[in-house]
Amino acid sequence: MASKSDVEMEYTRLGETGLEVSRLALGCLNFGSGQPWMMNDREASVELARSALDAGVNFLDTANAYSRGESESIVGEAIEGYDREELVLATKVYFDMGDGPNKGGLSRKHVFDQIRGSLDRLGTGYVDLYQIHRWDEHTPVEETLSALDALVEEGLVRYVGASTMAGWQFSKALHVADVENYERFVCMQPEYNLVDRHEEANLLPICADQGVGVVPWSPLAGGFLAGKYERGEAIPEGTRAADDEYTERRFTDENWRVLDVVRELAAEKDATPAQVSLAWLLHKDVVDAPIVGPRREDHLADNLGALDVSLTDDEMARLEEPIFPQWPVEGKD
Repeated sequence: MASKSDVEMEYTRLGETGLEVSRLALGCLNFGSGQPWMMNDREASVELARSALDAGVNFLDTANAYSRGESESIVGEAIEGYDREELVLATKVYFDMGDGPNKGGLSRKHVFDQIRGSLDRLGTGYVDLYQIHRWDEHTPVEETLSALDALVEEGLVRYVGASTMAGWQFSKALHVADVENYERFVCMQPEYNLVDRHEEANLLPICADQGVGVVPWSPLAGGFLAGKYERGEAIPEGTRAADDEYTERRFTDENWRVLDVVRELAAEKDATPAQVSLAWLLHKDVVDAPIVGPRREDHLADNLGALDVSLTDDEMARLEEPIFPQWPVEGKD
């Protein structure tokens, strides 16, 4: 199995832009203290982020709502001393940042207020990618797109993106941007992995048709596809499923069958289940950069090793056979 020092980073363009991003993005949700399953250690978080940067990862994804700004401030500390021109810093806006009116959503006011807070915490004059974290049914999309367009004009934002919504909502946003000549979303951040394939029947066909880059979140289904859990056995202490039902909801017969195939292929290729699962995403033409969320140095090294795992068309089909993707699915927005 390849260690992180053995793996040469690969880069691609984000969607149809000229922006070069590493094939794996570093997800920074774990950098904070909002939940028991997060790292809860600022120094270790900074060190882990710098290890990723040293390995060639130039794409870091965070959000203002991750531990109410704590993640952004950790990222800001981690990037000190690195070449800012090489880095692609991505953050998001939508979720509540406090109690009371105007503390959440995608109104012009909230978007303008939050970009400045994010920039202060990140310690930078601009973000490369500013993403709406969810669709806001209470704010006209025209208002949000106009606000994002103004931020690009002001130089505070380089590109805009979106995350997690119904296909009709994303299509509407792209159409309004085209008609009104607003800055267009260049990428979409959907939940996408071997056991959560519902976006194949929702957002991914739109992204492929419209030249929109795809940066999947939860590429390992909250750790389920890393193979750290077993059917019928107690959930290990210290794992995400021990404190967060997001991962435990993946414990279905259908998903265990997927993991069986993942483990079989991993054994055949002298790889890990996480590497095979990430390699499956990396072999998808529509995917630019899966967002990995390691909590330890060995997790990071394992994730980076996926870049050296090759899958044939037959192996891709084996991995996909247990699940038929459909939208909507129970429990999804």
